[in-house]
Amino acid sequence: MAEIGIGIVGGGYMGKAHAVAMSSVGALFNTALRPRLEMVCATSDASAERYRAAYGFARGTSDWRALVNDPAVEAIVIASPQDTHREIAEAAFALDKPVFCEKPLGRDVTDSRAMVQAAEASGVINMSGFNYIRTPASQYARQLLAEGAIGEITGFRGEHTEDFLADPDAPATWRTRGVANGCMGDLAPHPINAALALMGPIDSLLAEVETVFKTRPGGEVTNDDHAHILCRFANGVLGTIYASRVSMGRKMGYAYEITGSKGAIRFDQEDQNALHLYRAEGPEAQRGFTKILTGPAHPDYEPFCLGAGHGTGYQDQIIIEAKDFLTAIHSAKNIWPTFRDGMEVNQIVATALASSDAKAWLNVSDF
Repeated sequence: MAEIGIGIVGGGYMGKAHAVAMSSVGALFNTALRPRLEMVCATSDASAERYRAAYGFARGTSDWRALVNDPAVEAIVIASPQDTHREIAEAAFALDKPVFCEKPLGRDVTDSRAMVQAAEASGVINMSGFNYIRTPASQYARQLLAEGAIGEITGFRGEHTEDFLADPDAPATWRTRGVANGCMGDLAPHPINAALALMGPIDSLLAEVETVFKTRPGGEVTNDDHAHILCRFANGVLGTIYASRVSMGRKMGYAYEITGSKGAIRFDQEDQNALHLYRAEGPEAQRGFTKILTGPAHPDYEPFCLGAGHGTGYQDQIIIEAKDFLTAIHSAKNIWPTFRDGMEVNQIVATALASSDAKAWLNVSDF
């Protein structure tokens, strides 16, 4: 068992989640590498000191370069705004330091492609942060699909819907300015990642991206509120993806339904400890979706609790990510999703935005 010094760039919402995860992961998963919270970076010295004291880091800084270059920082978690990701990651890879980067990987496809090039040229461990697909239920859904449990896949429907801007009188903020902060930059990457994980590559798509409330108290809205994507997967299956920040009543509507020739799978993140499975077998009068409560028999559940149905939560998804990152570093072998997987999400976002402008089907490979 060896220690590894962790540096986290960003101490806010996701920075805290990753700090808590790194503090807990060793005890929960008995990882071969045990994280040591070495340094946290924030936008000011005062914020850095506040996060240092609150989360248990040895040191804090307002200079991400100081964090990346510090010899005691042996692996880096990037939890800062996406327009900072590329420069931090490239600097870390130049020093052969493993990097975990929150989604979206880069500010755009150009940034993401450069980050993949730097990661693969260095040969250093790299991972993109997509936590929702790591719930025990969704991991089990992937397992069922790999086993052919619902037969030949015939359709996919995925979404990520929330309502934090559903009220037209909600004031304009940083979230309503700039493409990167819109629904396509913020929420859409999650259902796109789910679609790729569950169904495989997307070949082409037709999208409609819309700003529902074009003005809000305090200013004009310069990014999108929701988007519909009709897509054709490489396996030939037709699917739909919907993302919205104006879906009144939805708090964490990360959901998907996959239909097949022998059954179907349904999941909703608002009930993240259950997976619904339909099998087309037995008398018609007795058929229906079975609600499967996750438990120790499902992936990555048992370390948290020995009781089926007791459930895991949001923070546990981040701990599972930390386990995967540390395992990748220890084994010197990347674990999905890598930077390349994160770049594929950016490509689909770029294709969808272009498709909406062109009002036409477009090939993802062109982006």
